[in-house]
Amino acid sequence: MSPELTGIVGIGVLLLLFLVGTPVAFAMAVVGFGGFAYLAGMDVALALLSQDIFETLTSYPLSVIPMFILMGSFAFASGISKRLFSTTYTWVGSLRGGLTLATVLACAGFSAICGSTAATAATMGKIALPEMRKYKYDDTLATGTVAAAGTLGILIPPSTVLIVYGILVEESIGKLFVAGIIPGALLSLMFIVTVAILCWRKPDIGPPGLATSWTAKVKATGGIIEAFLLFVLAIGGLFLGWFSPTQAGAIGAGGALLIGLVRRQLTWQSFLSTGKEALQTGCMVLFIIAGAVVFGHFLAISNLPFVLADWVGNLPISPMAVMVVIVLIYFMGGFFMDSMALIVVTVPIFYPIVQRLGFDPIWFGVLIVLTGEMGVITPPVGVNVFVIKGIAPDVPLHHIFKGILPFLVALVVLTILIMAFPQIATYLPSHISY
Repeated sequence: MSPELTGIVGIGVLLLLFLVGTPVAFAMAVVGFGGFAYLAGMDVALALLSQDIFETLTSYPLSVIPMFILMGSFAFASGISKRLFSTTYTWVGSLRGGLTLATVLACAGFSAICGSTAATAATMGKIALPEMRKYKYDDTLATGTVAAAGTLGILIPPSTVLIVYGILVEESIGKLFVAGIIPGALLSLMFIVTVAILCWRKPDIGPPGLATSWTAKVKATGGIIEAFLLFVLAIGGLFLGWFSPTQAGAIGAGGALLIGLVRRQLTWQSFLSTGKEALQTGCMVLFIIAGAVVFGHFLAISNLPFVLADWVGNLPISPMAVMVVIVLIYFMGGFFMDSMALIVVTVPIFYPIVQRLGFDPIWFGVLIVLTGEMGVITPPVGVNVFVIKGIAPDVPLHHIFKGILPFLVALVVLTILIMAFPQIATYLPSHISY
């Protein structure tokens, strides 16, 4: 077989391994190793495999991933998520649909210290869903809101998906983090507007909670100070050039740990369990990256991405039309693959095309993260939907999927806006040097 045909066959085998349930990291490593051995020889492939795994697992820049994961884990164990929801509920809970509004705001706040969409959805679901049921909120609205708002975890920095993308394309993680701020704020606002419209059309699906005084609102504001300080310290320091991404993650994790100790909410047992969970998640992501590196080297030697880039670059259509097709591929791919897996598999294929067409890699990163957000709430994979199903097992699955549809519209609208106005994603990164 020609190298290009070998690359196509390799992609087909990889998808087949995914379908039979092979872990993403091992599937990519096996296909990458096998394809490289076929094209370059077994001895070269063995040397490449050991080198790629060793360099990935000992890479200092990659230490940013476990640091930010640990930051989110300590923040949860320290009770920051509960205080965030309590604050937002005190402020907007008395409005029509107030509990869902509070959930969106709390998810946005927690996303600023946790880079995982599933963790954000699970954390806020455990806190918000019982309160919504207490006030007889419609199950479709309640579960759909939590599942959709949880997607903010992979857009608002620190985002593990943006970290992985930055490593794969060798782009500044600091700039990618900053690029997610404006789109993340806009998406949060769009989700709030979506909830407001839904509750305006059908007031009975989101009844207001108890009214609170201005004194109570002011007192409750203290609940967001810790999350705000962690975000400003880590991401603000990164924006100002005080820290590298790894240093920012370490300082954020240390700050979250300190908050837990000062508040006496982080016990020795919770410290060990939280550290173990963060370690497992961090190792999983690092092994996925190692597998992606091996697979990427196989694709590179197959020459398939570059042939595709040349072919697409010579098509008689505009570059933006090509980008629309790529975005649609990511959108449809999200139906069947987790956002992390989708990005590590497809970036080595599509990134050369993006470079050939002259698009900004920062802008492209934000764009594919947005389409990845759609994937975590759309069937049949819909990771966030199944997370919420686990929290509310009595709610039929189709009710949760129905509940996310209005929020999916908001995601599509924001994607179109960012494609039409790239400055939404590129304005802030253009003002930092790191």
